[in-house]
Amino acid sequence: MKEPDIALGWDADPIHFGRSFVQSDAFKVLFQEGVELVEDTAAYLDGDGREDAKLLTRHGTLTYASESMRLTTRLMQIASWLLVQRAVAEGEITPDQAQAEKNRVRLGSPDLVTGPADLYALPGRLRDLIALSVRLHARILHLDALLSEAAAQPVRRENPVAVQRRLLEKAFAEAD
Repeated sequence: MKEPDIALGWDADPIHFGRSFVQSDAFKVLFQEGVELVEDTAAYLDGDGREDAKLLTRHGTLTYASESMRLTTRLMQIASWLLVQRAVAEGEITPDQAQAEKNRVRLGSPDLVTGPADLYALPGRLRDLIALSVRLHARILHLDALLSEAAAQPVRRENPVAVQRRLLEKAFAEAD
């Protein structure tokens, strides 16, 4: 009698994190969060942010410009990664093609080169947007590492314990 694979069921293929994640509700929430952050940031920088920047010192204005540029760059990297993953989820590209896209969509490290004093001199809303983008970026870097790990691992078709068990059963059956 054949025993079920406890973790996966009867001769089930392993679950691929990348394929299952990009089609999950968790990914849809992450995608929506990224889109909303991009939209909120664009609205702020094109609206209230311009007014807030006028109230800053000359040095503050330079810091504002530098940090808003870093923020928009980070958000474009996030948006590109999310769009590639959504394309995988919708079957527009394969997971292998998504891995190849990594050469074009580089997720850089969240570079915060502005010192704390200069950062606190920035408008509160800009600081909030920067913090939200850094947290989202860190989550995406983590997910990207998991997806890359999963893609690099060879797919095992059979549970190795089940293979060994069959070999033992065969050996003992021949002895009878």
